[in-house]
Order: sequence, then structure tokens, then C-alpha cells
Amino acid sequence: MGSVVETTTQKRRAKASPPLSGAARLREMLQDRSKVVVCPGVFDGLSARVALSMGFDALYMTGPGTSMSRLGWADLGIAHLNDMRGNAEMIASLDPSVPLIADADTGYGGPIMVTRTVTQYARSGVAALHIEDQVQEKRCGHLLGKEIVDREVYYSRLRAAVAARDAMQSDIVIIARTDSLQTYGFEEAIERLQEAVKIGVDVVFLEALRTKEEMEKVCKVMGDTPVLLNVVPNGITPELSIEEAQKIGFRIMIFPGVCLGPVVKIVAHELQVLQKTGKVSPSDASNSPKEVFNLCGLQECIEIDQKAGGKAYATVGK
Repeated sequence: MGSVVETTTQKRRAKASPPLSGAARLREMLQDRSKVVVCPGVFDGLSARVALSMGFDALYMTGPGTSMSRLGWADLGIAHLNDMRGNAEMIASLDPSVPLIADADTGYGGPIMVTRTVTQYARSGVAALHIEDQVQEKRCGHLLGKEIVDREVYYSRLRAAVAARDAMQSDIVIIARTDSLQTYGFEEAIERLQEAVKIGVDVVFLEALRTKEEMEKVCKVMGDTPVLLNVVPNGITPELSIEEAQKIGFRIMIFPGVCLGPVVKIVAHELQVLQKTGKVSPSDASNSPKEVFNLCGLQECIEIDQKAGGKAYATVGK
């Protein structure tokens, strides 16, 4: 019998331990009760690159931002699974070690579609997703007139999500979001989230909290279950600092509009300058094409090409 020769490559692979997935890292972060996981809202590759360059420990893919940036339409349930999953996969792939929490709206249908959503998000490298109890023709959580599904419809979505996670033996974090506060009141919202925990979700998210007292109560009632706070300036929920939220007991904070609003404002300003003057505004070196390309991986691409023996970009970085 011939002996099996272990190659250098095989030895290297055997010694190297695989890096933690974004989902596994997020679960580790949630074990530390002394810190809040802070997630700036990003909506495309460029906003994600900027947030990553700033050193944030996690990111949040905003549903409204995805709908508006990819489709040019408001967040009214127009973006569907393929739109959302495709955007999430692209963002998650930029740095797989940084957890990405992604909006998954209603799960995009009944239990079968929810199963498909969770499976596709997990395979795309998403660390966590949240599923809500609005009807399919949903809207942004801080708009009025939301319609809410019956409890059993909501629970069936969550059961499907948890079952899909467990069947895959995935670390993906399932977040149960309820929008029922506006329509049915605080107690109904709490009861829905308590049942969600019994079903097996990992985190709860009570959307559009109205007062600091409600914030304190939901964190107290949910006990050891991590609670997510959605920070929307000029929305329904009072704005808290990270320190204030941590003292109350929140474990995750998402800031969906932190990139979107400023982008709209500055783009509109620059277009007005162009219309009025016929020129663009003077910019400093940090806004040069090369610096923006560097932000989006130029040097990494050059290094990959050089390691492979290529010379296609030998002068690009100079």
C-alpha cells in the first residue's frame, strides 16, 4: 500500500483555525452585558465601507435605505427578498468578521418564504435578521397607520425562522420585532415578545417605543433576553445616548438613518452648487478619486494581483 503524503498546503489548512463568522462574533458580543452593540445603518457598499473604516464593531442594513437606494422607492414593502438579500450579501462580504444585522421585514410571506429568507440570509453571511408582525403591505415603523397581523400569523413566522436556523445548525441571530404598540398598546406588544422568546428567538425588538418609561419596562420585563433599540431622529422614540441606553438595559442599538440623511443633504447641496455656478465645489485631497478608491479596496486589489504574479495595476497605486 502506498503511503499518503500530506502536502504543505494540507498541513497549513490543518493548523489554521477558521475565523469566527459574523453571527458567532455577534453572539459573543451579546454575552457581554456591560456593553451595547452599536450598529450604524448602512444601505450600500460605499456607506458600508465608510462605517467599516471607522472601526465599528457591527453594522445594520437598513430596509428603508435599501429600498430607496436600490429601487428609488419609499419603504412600503416594495423591496422583496431578492432585493434585500442581495444587498445584505454584498455588505456582509466586505468584511465577514464584522457582524451585519439586516432588516428582513415580514419574512416576505408565509412559513415557507420565511424559511427561505432565513436560509438565504444565513448563507449570505448575515449575522442577524429581524422579522416583524406587520401585514405584507408594510411600512416604515415610524410611520402612522401600520396594520398588524394576528398573533398566530406572527408566531408562525417566528417558528419558521427558528426552525430554519436550527435545521441549518446556523449561528444566525433571530430577532423578533413587533410593531403592535401603535395599534394595540404596550401590554399586547410585551405579550407578543414574551411568546417569541418561548418560541426560541434570540433578541427582541419593540418598535416605536414612545417614552423612557416604556424603554425601562421592556428591558426589565424581558430579563436576560437581549433587547434592541431603534434610534430614529425625529421619529416616535425619544433619542438616547449609547450610555443612557446601556444603563436602561438595551443590548443592541441600531441607527438606520445615520448615513442616509446626510447623504441626501450633501448630494442635494452639491447639485445646487453645480446648477448655480456651473462648477463643482472645491474639494480637498481626501476626496480625490484615489482616496475614495483606497477606501473601497484599491490597495487590496493591487496586492492580490501582485501576489498572483500580475502587473496590471503596478502603477495604479503610485
